[in-house]
Amino acid sequence: MSQPSRSCHDICAHEYTCTYQANLEVFPLNRSVTYWQVAGFLFTSTLGTFLHFLFDLSGQSIIAALFSAVNESIWEHMKLIYYPMVLFAFIESRFLGQKYKHFWCVKMVGILLGLLLIPVIYYTYTGILGTSADWFNIAIFFIAAGAAFWIETLLFQGEYTCRFQSWMALLLICLISGIFTVFTFLPPHVPFFQDPITGNYGFQDTRMVHYHDPVV
Repeated sequence: MSQPSRSCHDICAHEYTCTYQANLEVFPLNRSVTYWQVAGFLFTSTLGTFLHFLFDLSGQSIIAALFSAVNESIWEHMKLIYYPMVLFAFIESRFLGQKYKHFWCVKMVGILLGLLLIPVIYYTYTGILGTSADWFNIAIFFIAAGAAFWIETLLFQGEYTCRFQSWMALLLICLISGIFTVFTFLPPHVPFFQDPITGNYGFQDTRMVHYHDPVV
């Protein structure tokens, strides 16, 4: 016995219901990602600001030197975005890591973008203007962090396909930490690693200046 034909109204109602149910499944997840990413930006901004002062607050501790800026060079300021973003990524992975197949790949892209933007913006604007403004140097950190988390959010919500496996992306993120450690204590003597105020390089030069300063 043939099935009664479905009216156009029934078909449209069924498709609307399916679409609505699909949206209910997707939108809460997208909102969750957005909330997490906003929290990540605030976390990175706050912790990064603290790390800017941690080295001096700790009495120029060698442990603090691993994670904080030991001078005012561009290289050392890149630590301020790297370590907070990595720490937050590990926190976020406990809640979103299983929901997104390419979680660590997206995080790798965000971290690399944040790191890249700091020197690119700095050298671009100082090259054009021929001078450096302290207020804008501070703003660069927040611009880079905001752009990094914004791109991550777009990648999470889109159909991003990563060519790296998760373990490869995570390995690259961790390797960057090793590079920061090496160049904190053994920096090349090029302007990228030089403190523009004191002319010093890395941890050892900064410590030598600290211990040879006359006591007033």
